[in-house]
Amino acid sequence: MYKHSFKALLIAFMLSLSACSLLQMDPIDETRDWSASKLYSEAKDELNAGGYDKSIQYFEKLESRYPFGTYAQQAQMEIAYAHYRQGDQAQALAAVERFIKLHPNHPNVDYMYYLRGLINFNDKLSIFDFIAHQDLTERDPKAARDAFDSFKTLIERFPNSKYSADARDRLAYLVNAMAQHDVHVADYYFRRGAYLAAANRAQVVVKDYSQTPVVEDALVIMVRSYDALGMPELRDDAKRVLKTNFPNSDLLASGGRRKDKNPWWKLW
Repeated sequence: MYKHSFKALLIAFMLSLSACSLLQMDPIDETRDWSASKLYSEAKDELNAGGYDKSIQYFEKLESRYPFGTYAQQAQMEIAYAHYRQGDQAQALAAVERFIKLHPNHPNVDYMYYLRGLINFNDKLSIFDFIAHQDLTERDPKAARDAFDSFKTLIERFPNSKYSADARDRLAYLVNAMAQHDVHVADYYFRRGAYLAAANRAQVVVKDYSQTPVVEDALVIMVRSYDALGMPELRDDAKRVLKTNFPNSDLLASGGRRKDKNPWWKLW
């Protein structure tokens, strides 16, 4: 009997020690007594210092503890920006969409449309792309189209926004990028011998992106494609448009290859 009692006491003692150890291991939340302004200030400091994970944690605590008022709304915006700076595109876009849905009439909602455009504009952009000399226009154009839609919405809904001027510049870049992408596709088709597909894709560039520099390239692809297809009338029509709009063009003589290898997008 005494033996069983001793074992029971020993087990109880060990359990109490384990409980005490677990309690000691539990981290103390340093922010538990912080005010909304204190939380916001500390979160901003972390954000400005590049501590994105911690800043997001602070902003999320701020939003959950003080869900009403300007601090919570500002925290939601800052969370989106922190994810963007961190390179987490999916989380950044989710935070932006959530804010726009919850606060469609917020005085700073124009910034969120602008941020949404930036997130897509910089999709998968890194220093390694420049080291490898990858042409940005050869990527999947979905992000470019999403960025275009966001910047276009910003300009249409908030023409006087302080972000609209930059959005217009980026729109011009994106139009050129999307046109260049279609030229890449048309050229790919031509090099694979799919001449009809090449001509059709080049025609899209001429029709939809008539003010972009790559219309010259598209017309050259059309001339060469129709020639390969044995369609002299369409070939001559395309050649006539090329000579009329680009009288000094030497692309056709050079086989459609530009002598200047420096892509225009590097100036951005």
